[in-house]
Amino acid sequence: MTDRPAGALVLVGTPIGNLGDLSPRAVEELRTADVIAAEDTRRTRALLTHAGISAGRRLRAVHARNEAAAAERIVGEIRGGDRVAVVTDAGMPGISDPGAQLVRACVEAGLPVEAVPGPSAALTAVVLSGLPSDRFVFEGFLPRKGRARTERLAALAGEPRTTVLFEAPNRVRATLADLSAACGPHRPVAVARELTKVFEEMWRGTLAGAARHVERTEPRGEHVVVVGPAPERAPPGDAEIEAAVRAALADGRSARDAASDVADALGVARRRAYEAATRLKPARR
Repeated sequence: MTDRPAGALVLVGTPIGNLGDLSPRAVEELRTADVIAAEDTRRTRALLTHAGISAGRRLRAVHARNEAAAAERIVGEIRGGDRVAVVTDAGMPGISDPGAQLVRACVEAGLPVEAVPGPSAALTAVVLSGLPSDRFVFEGFLPRKGRARTERLAALAGEPRTTVLFEAPNRVRATLADLSAACGPHRPVAVARELTKVFEEMWRGTLAGAARHVERTEPRGEHVVVVGPAPERAPPGDAEIEAAVRAALADGRSARDAASDVADALGVARRRAYEAATRLKPARR
């Protein structure tokens, strides 16, 4: 009789559309897991059936609303020697999906955490976009409204890296319109939907063009929006530095403080800003 394998939390990447992308290692891990924690048990049952795996009583719902509460139980099961496989509706658990809280709980408890890599909508969209992929940032879903959304959009306007966003079909029109307003209508973008599925689409162009495109068509399926990096800004000239220094001095700042603030804001050397400040600061009488 062989020894029971050591317990572990295993994050299992699953297909984002095409079931043929389910890896042999993922199938084996799901087949032998003691517990399968699934975001949606109905979708996971269909995946298991496709792979010829019987779920039995091993399948358990662990989603965004109960993940924190489920973590304690799962930690106990892993301590007892169980291998707990975690799957979400599609892609890699923990990426805009449940899973991160389970990982933190296991790490804090000193328990093993493993991963079976799988398809990723974010990476797939980046490499298909044609936009710079050497440096990119993943933003997930934007806040739906209010100040948090406004602030995030403003940050994206100046982001020097390619940005990857997820969006639901019923909100993609508003998001592309907001991105166009914040980042400028000519900012390059690629909009992917239904990746790896029969009706996969990758639209490439500008934010203004993308906004018009989704207005003319009915958005279906989950979307990945890949926004190109902000254009490089020309170094500020003397006139821009002097205008900023004048404004800072008019607010009552000292020459030293005005120079420091302007240097930070414009990304110029403090000596350059200070020379402008001392030149423009009215002499005391």
